[in-house]
Amino acid sequence: MQNASSEPGNRTVNSAQPASVWPVMLETEGWRDYALIDSGHGRKLERYGPYRIVRPEEQALWAPRRSEAEWERADAVFTGARDEDSDGRWRYPRPLGETWPMSWPLPIHVSTGDVRFLGRFTAFRHVGFFPEQEMHWAWFASICRQAKKPPKVLNLFGYTGIASFVAAMAGAQVTHVDASKKAIGWARENQEMSGIADLPVRWIVEDAVKFVQREIRRGSRYDGIILDPPKFGRGPNGEVWDLFERLPEMMRLCRQLLADDALFLCLSAYSIRASFMAIHELTAEALAGLPGKLESGELLLREEGGGRYLSTSLFSRWSRHG
Repeated sequence: MQNASSEPGNRTVNSAQPASVWPVMLETEGWRDYALIDSGHGRKLERYGPYRIVRPEEQALWAPRRSEAEWERADAVFTGARDEDSDGRWRYPRPLGETWPMSWPLPIHVSTGDVRFLGRFTAFRHVGFFPEQEMHWAWFASICRQAKKPPKVLNLFGYTGIASFVAAMAGAQVTHVDASKKAIGWARENQEMSGIADLPVRWIVEDAVKFVQREIRRGSRYDGIILDPPKFGRGPNGEVWDLFERLPEMMRLCRQLLADDALFLCLSAYSIRASFMAIHELTAEALAGLPGKLESGELLLREEGGGRYLSTSLFSRWSRHG
C-alpha cells in the first residue's frame, strides 16, 4: 500500500527550531481501490474502485506507456477545463451512477477495518479524495494511536472527511472545519457509510481563518492540526481565501492553537507554482521553538507495477517525537 519515504538530505538548524529533513518524497503505488495506471501527454489514467478515469495532468510531460486503445476504454473522461479551479465536464461512454463505494484499509498497527467513503464526479475534476494523502493518513493515525490520551485534532479545509475519520478511528477527538456546506454533507454521508457515526467528530461549516481566530479567543488548544487548503476559495459569507496571501497568517494562528505538548501539524499545498522549500521555511518559522522533526517535500503517485512517479502536491509536516 505504501512505500517508504526517501530522505536524501538532512539539515539540522539551530535549537530554536525543529530538526529539518528535506527533500522527503512520499510515494504511494495505490491499494485495492486505487491505482495510477498510466500517464503522459498531459493526462493520467487512474482506477477508482470499479471505474477507470482519465483526467488532465499538466506535469505528465512524457509519453504514455499503455496503448491508446486502453485509454479509450476509460469509463469517464474529464474534458473542457485544464485549470483545476475551473469548471469542466465529464464524458461517459456509458451511463454511470452518480456515486460509487470506495475504501482505504487502515494500517494494522492503528486499527482493523477500512475507512469507507463515496466517490463522486465533480465539476472540478476531482472525485472526493486525493489518494496520495494516504501517506499522511497513516502517519498521523500512528501518532494518534500512540498518544497517551485521546488527542484533540483540528482538520481545517476538511473537505469530504477522510482524514477526520482516519484520526477518529485512531483514537482522536476531531473538529472538522470546511466552508462548504455541500462538502460537509458529503463528509457526513461518508461517516454513515463507514459505520462510525458514534465516533467523536464535530462538524463546523465556517471560514477556516475566522474559526481559528475564534478558537484562539476562546483559549482552545489542539494536539494535532491538519491543513489541506485550496489555492483559492470562498467562505460561506464570501470570505476570500488566497493561499499566497493568507497561508502565512494561518500558520501563525495555528501555532497559537497548538497545545504546549502538541503532537503534530501536517500541511499540504496543491496546484501552486512554488517549491516545497517555500512552505518548508514558512512552517519552520511558524513552529520555531518546538522540539521534534520537520520534514518537507512532495507527495508522489507511482504508476502501478513500479512505473514512473507523478508529483501531485507539496507538503510540510512536524511531529514532536520525530
